Amino acid sequence: MLNKNEIQKISTISYYTAKEIIKSKILLNTLIIGLGLFVATYVAYSFTYGAPDRVALDFGLGTLSISTVGIALFIGAGIISNEIDSRTVYLVISRPVSRYSFLLGKLIGLFLVLALNVIILSLITLSLYFFIGGEYTSLISWAIFFIGLEAALMLAVVSFFSLITSKVMSVILSIVVYIVGHAIDGTKLVTFVQKRPAIEFILDTYHFILPGFYKLNLKDYILYNQTIETSYLIQTSLYGIIYGAAVVFISMYIFERKNLD
Repeated sequence: MLNKNEIQKISTISYYTAKEIIKSKILLNTLIIGLGLFVATYVAYSFTYGAPDRVALDFGLGTLSISTVGIALFIGAGIISNEIDSRTVYLVISRPVSRYSFLLGKLIGLFLVLALNVIILSLITLSLYFFIGGEYTSLISWAIFFIGLEAALMLAVVSFFSLITSKVMSVILSIVVYIVGHAIDGTKLVTFVQKRPAIEFILDTYHFILPGFYKLNLKDYILYNQTIETSYLIQTSLYGIIYGAAVVFISMYIFERKNLD
């Protein structure tokens, strides 16, 4: 159970982690992506007939997802290795700061940066969408929330891998998990897989252990005006939050016992 003193330490570490990342001009990249999104949407709007608002939203949500996941990979892979290389981690844990407080503070700081990135690009996307004449639906808000949740899950996954392997390998493994997590649902429907129980069993095992990122993708529902049950949205939200929390808890356990020499 976290006491008031531990919460204060975690908050301090989170604040300085977020501040350090923002000073590294990572948000400048976000603004550049936003400018590129504006130009791409304008071009699509100029040359698209029928439903330019859907094209704009498709561009926006796709760019938001890719950029936020990319930032999660970039900043999450070095969450501990960068601190070890700069010797910062030794200075912090030599003081009365527990390892789990240090790791949790770092992760929360990174989550805050991801949230800021989602907010900025979402505002740009929705501004363009409404300017073109798009209409608001509650699924748009859910889609943006799920994109943020997807990025947070990726951050938890890459941070976990960074504790047990090198920075490069943690990125590679995380990308593989991300790609498979999106493709697994469609793969299970392929006739080749359905006729081979062994492969289907492997996919079911993966689906049980590793994250199913496909659950967080709502673009098709929005673009084709499909309905989706509120219960599914709530269950998927809980799935993402609980899964992410479990990965963070495991990472804290590993970091407590990790040899930093």
